[in-house]
Amino acid sequence: MADLRKIKIDDVVIEVDPNLTLIQACEQAGIEVPRFCYHERLSIAGNCRMCLVEVVGGPPKPAASCAMQVKDLRPGPDGAPSEIKTNSPMVKKAREGVMEFLLINHPLDCPICDQGGECDLQDQAVAYGVDFSRYREPKRASEDLNLGPLVETHMTRCISCTRCVRFTTEVAGITQMGQTGRGEDSEITSYLNETLASNLQGNIIDLCPVGALVSKPYAFTARPWELTKTESIDVMDALGSNIRVDTKGREVMRILPRNHDGVNEEWISDKTRFVWDGLRRQRLDRPYIRENGKLRPASWPEALEAAARAMQGKKVAGLIGDLVPTEAAFSLKQLVEGLGGKVECRTDGARLPAGNRSAYVGTARIENIDSAKRILLIGTNPRDEAPVLNARIRKAWAHGAQVALLGEGVDLTYDYHHLGSDRAALSALVADPKISEGTELPGIVIVGQGALREADGEAVLANAMRICELGDCKLLVLHSAASRVGAMDVGAVTEGGLLAAIEGAEVVYNLGADEVDVAPGPVVIYQGSHGDRGAHRADIILPGACYTEESGLFVNTEGRPQLAMRANFAPGEGKENWAILRALSAELGKTQPWDSLAGLRRQLVEAVPHLAQIDQVPENAWQPLERLDMGRAAFRYAIKDFYLTNPIARSSPLMGELSAMAAARKAPALAAE
Repeated sequence: MADLRKIKIDDVVIEVDPNLTLIQACEQAGIEVPRFCYHERLSIAGNCRMCLVEVVGGPPKPAASCAMQVKDLRPGPDGAPSEIKTNSPMVKKAREGVMEFLLINHPLDCPICDQGGECDLQDQAVAYGVDFSRYREPKRASEDLNLGPLVETHMTRCISCTRCVRFTTEVAGITQMGQTGRGEDSEITSYLNETLASNLQGNIIDLCPVGALVSKPYAFTARPWELTKTESIDVMDALGSNIRVDTKGREVMRILPRNHDGVNEEWISDKTRFVWDGLRRQRLDRPYIRENGKLRPASWPEALEAAARAMQGKKVAGLIGDLVPTEAAFSLKQLVEGLGGKVECRTDGARLPAGNRSAYVGTARIENIDSAKRILLIGTNPRDEAPVLNARIRKAWAHGAQVALLGEGVDLTYDYHHLGSDRAALSALVADPKISEGTELPGIVIVGQGALREADGEAVLANAMRICELGDCKLLVLHSAASRVGAMDVGAVTEGGLLAAIEGAEVVYNLGADEVDVAPGPVVIYQGSHGDRGAHRADIILPGACYTEESGLFVNTEGRPQLAMRANFAPGEGKENWAILRALSAELGKTQPWDSLAGLRRQLVEAVPHLAQIDQVPENAWQPLERLDMGRAAFRYAIKDFYLTNPIARSSPLMGELSAMAAARKAPALAAE
């Protein structure tokens, strides 16, 4: 780190890194500087001029604080610290002038603008602008763009801050947006009127400081002051992105990202942001019992009694789905194992070794990707499996990291070395003597679930761990199910995996596992939130809450326990998942020793102490697996369709539309006959 340098900001002397820009130095001093184009995670454009400050002893005009570094400041007389002012008359007048220019063509849309109430332009016009305009000329208008079904555009409001262009180019890695024309004719547009082909595009809605880019599904449904805001955790992938769920009454109106530098920075995927319309549709809102081949509505006492009668004295298997909180997984494990049954959370057949956290989680943190110089991807397509993680890999690549891929060649938005697509390429890499070269450079190996689902999955993982040892790298197992690591932590696994768990079972208790088909034969009790595949096969249906409707613990792909908080309530007679299992245990005569979520969490933490370390990543002791011989099959990726991976997404009309659009883009273009 460079030597610190003293500077004086508005009579406050602070020591800062000389490589910081003036706007960052002001933030460290706790002084607010207005801005429109500057964003700390994007490159510097320096084109809105709202962040002007006065440099004492410098040029007789204000300087853009986002584009000038501390080291560029001249020292004061007799070696005194350099001085800048953010509230002098010169600065005040300059900001008023800039604001007046920005508003020349801005329409008076505030009463009908969806950004109203949370608009940077509104706030800064009040704080730093003047209450009149000297311009009487007619305002310029622009045509709106069609960016697809997610982002609605009102380009007449655009102030050309270029945040959307920089985000799509630098973070999302697509090149469909840009600025054309000069002067009065300049406008932000998409080249050849293309819609955006990225699963991170919704983030430009948050970045836009005016109402030019707003959420199309949310438009005109609520105002920000009507919403109840709840901080929670996303379950659409295993990254555990920090989110804010905004509700109006009992309905979720929108989902926004929260900043967390160690997990998702301040981005979320489009599935995370827009899946909320699936929370309202195809919901299970009352218990059902199948009689004579047809499901009929039932009361809770009747359904619980029928479930207990079906389970009593029978061989029971418990399956844990992808969106289940850790508390419910723990509760089901206690219940089923108390009846002498088996529980399994690896419903996709992943060969994850139980009890070895360094093998099913790894030793790397997500933020280690930022500083990695070598990144190896094995059997994973992170662009679909964890788009925000993929953006992080892209950032490391942009800073010089070498990325290599073992698997089918796909567009990851950055360049990579394609080492091969099958197990033979992995074997060759392990045998390559060059693998230990450059071990002084930090490296990371990321293994996807697609590589672990085949019969030789444990051998693939063993070879990946061997590469980590030879190349002095850290390991990150990239999961595709939000509940998987937490369920593995509580030991909801059966020796031999899914087939061993359900072999010979007379009753299958399906806790939200909609990605698995249960063969005819056993009685199926399905507990879940949506009428998806699991409910179609069920003999008894118990309606549970989904992730916004109950508080729960989720452990993300790096092993970080995080708390999701309840934002609204389940529809109809739906209940929290742990409460249903607690009621069923009483019906079975094996009452579980807790009657509240807090009591359940106490027992859970007693059994698995590291789950008490909320938002911390526990260190995992390295336990390499025994080397096993692999097959020769090619690696297949875990996710076929990014938009339809779980029952909530499959219930969402918007996700269905996006899936169809993605399929159409991939289809080969046909020439006209």
